Amino acid sequence: MNNKAEIDNAINKFVGKKGILIPLLQTIQNIESYLSLEVMRYVAEKTGTKLAHIYGVATFYTMFRLKPQGKHIIRVCQGTACHVSGAKTIMSEIMDQLKLSADQDTTNDGLFTVMPVACLGCCSLAPVIMVDDQTHGKLTPDSIKNILKKYK
Repeated sequence: MNNKAEIDNAINKFVGKKGILIPLLQTIQNIESYLSLEVMRYVAEKTGTKLAHIYGVATFYTMFRLKPQGKHIIRVCQGTACHVSGAKTIMSEIMDQLKLSADQDTTNDGLFTVMPVACLGCCSLAPVIMVDDQTHGKLTPDSIKNILKKYK
């Protein structure tokens, strides 16, 4: 927990109000970038909310992250247009280039996190990825190396 004072301020702002858990966890995630077990324990202790309830909320909603993410987020579109245009090959190339195993989503150096997403809404550019807020379309496996190089 790197920002205890900021977390305390967030807790003090929300504590005692109804329906505060989700906005509180969102605020803390914005401070810490994810919700560690340590942070959830701290919130439980400070708010009097059971840890199991906090963990249940954090794992139910996909907006919450339970592990650190990389500096750059790579979203790989898995929608129909991207799927039929080779999204699996693009994902495989990204994983190979970043030396990630099937059970990893973040590089060891913390530079990249790879996330498959249902659709990026850029079907005419299929297959598509987004790196942070930058869209890259009409991809081939050969184009991935140059795209990643821009962010290293």
